[in-house]
Amino acid sequence: MKKSDTKTIVIAIGGNSLIKDETHRGVADQYAAVVETVNHIADLIARGFQVVVTHGNGPQVGFILLRSEHSRGLLHEVPLDSIGADTQGAIGYQIQQAAHNEFRRRGMKKSAVTIVTQALVDRNDPAFQKPTKPIGQFYKKQEADDRMRVEKWTMVEDAGRGWRRVVASPKPIRIIEADAIRQLVGDGYIVVAAGGGGIPVVEDEQGNLTGAAAVIDKDLASAVLAKEIAADMLVISTAVEKVYLNFGKPDQKALDRLTVAEARQYMKEGHFKPGSMLPKIMACIQFLENGGSEALITCPEALPAALEGKTGTRIVP
Repeated sequence: MKKSDTKTIVIAIGGNSLIKDETHRGVADQYAAVVETVNHIADLIARGFQVVVTHGNGPQVGFILLRSEHSRGLLHEVPLDSIGADTQGAIGYQIQQAAHNEFRRRGMKKSAVTIVTQALVDRNDPAFQKPTKPIGQFYKKQEADDRMRVEKWTMVEDAGRGWRRVVASPKPIRIIEADAIRQLVGDGYIVVAAGGGGIPVVEDEQGNLTGAAAVIDKDLASAVLAKEIAADMLVISTAVEKVYLNFGKPDQKALDRLTVAEARQYMKEGHFKPGSMLPKIMACIQFLENGGSEALITCPEALPAALEGKTGTRIVP
């Protein structure tokens, strides 16, 4: 591709995809999973695509919260916005290192860089009044009562498994570092940004920013970032090769192509689960309705074939 023909794609990878199973949760295990994903992304870069990588951080935030719990009374608590920054740095470092090694192996003169990214949310977002996003460990009823009284946490009973802290999940409005990300993409860097949906920040009347105790959906934040840097495509990398109707049932049906209207209809019919495919579909719709030309949902190993139109689910306006 000539420089003018270079397509910019934002690829969102899940925080859960960095953890293969319960026995592979350590840092070395996560790095091995990153190496695998970066290998597929390098295939796209080798074909001339300009790539911005976003990622989830749910399990990693949970691990830090658990460490914080165990060191209670010995060390200070780490606020949620700082935990978001910590995970952006750690996961970004792994992606950068894996990319450096892969580019070197292939003889590609490319470089990856991570931007610790803030996402602006509305301080009056209704999500702050009604926290719904479970984070961290499970507690017994007595422990939960103590946390709610002392820490002023909002907690809910989670499917008979115990009590969990819930925090707000406000909608991202704008990516604070979007201009810097756009500049780096223009200069040919592979950029890792908006990790975990970005660190949620609110703005006062003077325009000063303050961190918020919240968690942003990384797919929605990826859609906002893709719009702000005028990306050609939003790619959501997940556990399945295609989107399905009646997923997991005997009559499940794979979808190759969807319009926004069809996606909305299937959403209304309840085909996409809230904690799973629904936010991904919603992010794709948001990107397309804000001027994006196409979105793609597939798994990491199918990325190169999906971008050639051979697999995956393509969503178009």
